[in-house]
Amino acid sequence: MFSLLRPRCAHALSTPTTRSFTSTPLLSWKSHKNALAETHAALPPYPYGPARWFKQSDKGLYGGSRLQFGNNISERTETKSRRKWHVNVKRKALFSKALNRRVRVRVTTRVMRTIDKVGGLDEYLLGEKSTRIKDLGMEGWRLRCLVMGTRTVQKRFNEQRLKLGLPEVDYAALALELAASPPDGLDEESSEGAEFGVDEVQELVDEAGVDATMIGQAELLRGAEEATTSAASMR
Repeated sequence: MFSLLRPRCAHALSTPTTRSFTSTPLLSWKSHKNALAETHAALPPYPYGPARWFKQSDKGLYGGSRLQFGNNISERTETKSRRKWHVNVKRKALFSKALNRRVRVRVTTRVMRTIDKVGGLDEYLLGEKSTRIKDLGMEGWRLRCLVMGTRTVQKRFNEQRLKLGLPEVDYAALALELAASPPDGLDEESSEGAEFGVDEVQELVDEAGVDATMIGQAELLRGAEEATTSAASMR
């Protein structure tokens, strides 16, 4: 009798709700390989591929840093004991001018100094050299593709092309054309034309005496091409 007068909890009085069922696992429960494949499904392939060692570096801007091992040597008996040096990783919200928002990412202190030196996150991600592309990793490559897809960066590339005497590029029409093209890639004739276009741009750059930072999209293509060649030679 006293149990009937006792107040009941709110969750006991509420009607049970139907639980939504799905067979698709969450991204956090997927394996490292499957999670990367889903995240980079709509992006161009990274020339160097995922990290073979220290796979944690695929989830942030590590700049090529990874876990290192060594010995602690005592001063008296010179006894060696194994130890390891961890990477100094921070969680930071870095502002991107092209995306006009802050990007939360894992970043090492070494990469943070490099970002301050080059002038911001966008300048670090848009580096042309193959060494920079290799240091980006999978997460840096994803952010690079997002930055290059903005209108601010596309306008910047077109301005650089006009300074070199080249016509502007309609990136929206180019994206539709690439989406409609077969995934196997270009044929021999189109690939020869693409190589000739890069060489022609390089000759114009040499004649004009333009600085390497003003080359723009053509040099980015050349940097990605060199990165792919060096990655294939390393394997």
